[in-house]
Amino acid sequence: MILRWLLILAGLTGLGALIWQTLPEAPVNIDVGSQRIEFVLPDLAGKGQALPQGGVVLLNFWATWCPPCRQEIPSMVQLHERLGASGLNIVAVSVDSRREDLNSFVKEYQMPFQVLHDADSAISHRYGVFRYPESFLIDRDGVILEHMVGAVDWMSPPVLARIKAALARPVATRAATPAAGG
Repeated sequence: MILRWLLILAGLTGLGALIWQTLPEAPVNIDVGSQRIEFVLPDLAGKGQALPQGGVVLLNFWATWCPPCRQEIPSMVQLHERLGASGLNIVAVSVDSRREDLNSFVKEYQMPFQVLHDADSAISHRYGVFRYPESFLIDRDGVILEHMVGAVDWMSPPVLARIKAALARPVATRAATPAAGG
């Protein structure tokens, strides 16, 4: 009888350890004013891409099966056409599990900006994103200026004004750090 309970306990302990190891990495607390989280994800061609450096980034997490995401994509395309040449880098991170769905969606909506594939939602979860769409406006220094939850009309005057203000901000001057051991 004791042996049976010990075997059950050992099995449950092993199962618990297995579940614990497969849990996704805990989300980092991403607040306005914090540094962006760096990552590399595959683009539509399967090549690993990182977030652009030195420019303003609109980082958007979305999915093809998400009606509000579908609603906001056309205005995001217009935003790219209007401000892409001014230094705005739009990075749309899809959490779709099937690349085929993603490819056909991008073709249908003629998305001209960078589209990355987060098939297992690992990066989405690291950013604390669990509702779609969610977007982060990131300045040239990698600081998160805004976190927007839900569909956004990217061409609305208030939103355009905030993005233009981010584009107008200069890169912060950082004090030189002394070399180690110096």
